[in-house]
Amino acid sequence: MAKARIKVPELVKRGAVFEVRLLIRHPMETGFRYNNVGQKIPKNIVHTVRCVYNGAEVFHAELFPGIAANPYFSFFTTAEASGELVCVWTDDTGVTTSERVGLTVSE
Repeated sequence: MAKARIKVPELVKRGAVFEVRLLIRHPMETGFRYNNVGQKIPKNIVHTVRCVYNGAEVFHAELFPGIAANPYFSFFTTAEASGELVCVWTDDTGVTTSERVGLTVSE
């Protein structure tokens, strides 16, 4: 099962732009490799990543087989209010996984 690490600042001033860093642990099999007995390893990549901050989508990505294992994303958004950032991703096997982190916004 894939897991992720989300990094955001501990405290952000309201209206400030801040960076979100997301690392998803996933093998990202392209479907072009073979195992040690010559059988093709089925394609299984994370194909959709979506991040929502307090109910509003702030990041969306569609991925393709050229992405390496354990994909890393970095994006910026604006701090509006304290709340939660939720990142959700789906792979080719249909598994949807999410990770969340709290965000504290100061005046």
